[in-house]
Amino acid sequence: MDLNSRFPALNDLRNRAQKRIPKFVWEYLDSGTGVEATRTRNRTALDRVGLTPSVLHGEFEPDLSTTLFDQKMPLPFGIAPVGMSGLMWPNAEALLAQAGARLDIPYSISTVATASPEDVAGDLGPHAWFQMYPPRDEGIRRDMLDRARKSGFKTLVLTVDVPVASRRERQTRSGLTNPPRLTPRLLAQVAMRPTWALGMAQRGMPHMRMLDAYTTAAGANLPVTAHVGYLLRTSPDWDYVKWLRDAWDGPFVVKGILRGTDAARLERLGVDAIWVSNHAGRQFDAAPATIEVLPAIRSATRLPIIFDSGIEGGLDILRALASGADFVMLGRAWHYALAALAASGPDHLAHILKADLESCMGQLGARTLRDLPKPFVLD
Repeated sequence: MDLNSRFPALNDLRNRAQKRIPKFVWEYLDSGTGVEATRTRNRTALDRVGLTPSVLHGEFEPDLSTTLFDQKMPLPFGIAPVGMSGLMWPNAEALLAQAGARLDIPYSISTVATASPEDVAGDLGPHAWFQMYPPRDEGIRRDMLDRARKSGFKTLVLTVDVPVASRRERQTRSGLTNPPRLTPRLLAQVAMRPTWALGMAQRGMPHMRMLDAYTTAAGANLPVTAHVGYLLRTSPDWDYVKWLRDAWDGPFVVKGILRGTDAARLERLGVDAIWVSNHAGRQFDAAPATIEVLPAIRSATRLPIIFDSGIEGGLDILRALASGADFVMLGRAWHYALAALAASGPDHLAHILKADLESCMGQLGARTLRDLPKPFVLD
């Protein structure tokens, strides 16, 4: 059986991924915070977004291309940053960077990835984004920007919705710490996942390589859900955003926006795009679903809007685009794909999403993404 027969949907990749990585890794990847009400809310709210089919449009092949930052892309989705990406699958950052280049879509590396910007410089395509958790020290800040720029990253993403470490109780119960320490309990889980274990043995246990130049975790008194990055990080304010806007000469995105008033103010500060996100339910368990706040944010700004949180297929991507987003990013999904199918996972996930987009657009009679109907609320 081919991959399409065995894994026709993202949920199939998710189910296989769970069987191929240790439980503590799975809990890190798959968990939210609190009772995971925000994560559930994302799914429930997306399911309430209706799109009315339209008929008698004849045969056509939908055009999935879009433009962002004056660059045309063949698909309306990309690869969101995920911290400790290489914990989910060995060499994840390089594999995802290569996939982004191959698919001609954005790939975003996190400040707290297990690869540094320099590590993936040779793997990057034209749409390379660097996601910054905001350093307090200006010297470190400038050095991070310089390293990202020299490595080939063109777009800067400032994440603003992590002012403090979240609780992430499932992750805590799993026994995972940052950096990971292999206790007897965790070693027993590793022994049950030989393919993952072999890959990690060849590369060593992952840690946040970009931060090696700035600090060590020795003696750090941090919550188990926090990490060494919190020793450097600050909670940014509006002046911080203005400083970054002045310091970065490429597209500048602010990620973690849930209010239209914030979006409007960021537009006045000169950012190039707004990223609507509730961190996929990993930060605050009383946050609204991103799809619920998207229309109001769309009304508040003329800037391009990037969207994430809760996306599980092509139909969800269309729901977001029809509700006001210009582009959609997925994070967990690419790591489910890697854990399920290793290096072939990202291409198969892209195929799943593309096929779903084309099928749904055929039902809607939408030849291009600009032809999507106005959404409505399903009861």
